Amino acid sequence: MHPSETELMLKGYGLTTAEFFYHMPDYTHVLNTFVWQDYDLAPDHPKLFKFIAFWQAEIEGPLHSVRFTHRKKLGPTEWQNQVGEFRLH
Repeated sequence: MHPSETELMLKGYGLTTAEFFYHMPDYTHVLNTFVWQDYDLAPDHPKLFKFIAFWQAEIEGPLHSVRFTHRKKLGPTEWQNQVGEFRLH
């Protein structure tokens, strides 16, 4: 079973978004883009680099460049368990 997004964020993961620019296999002068997103650990980004290695080994379109950003939405110190309920009729 895969951990939920909240569990990943509590373990320090953040959302990594990468934009891949690659050459079309049949038209080498044409660039195309592909957007990839996953929860990853900064600053090493093991999932991103694993995907780049997969791309280079399995995809015919050679990479031109990769642009990425990482956003940590929630950190372990920002999580607080709140108990209570407010009712508004």
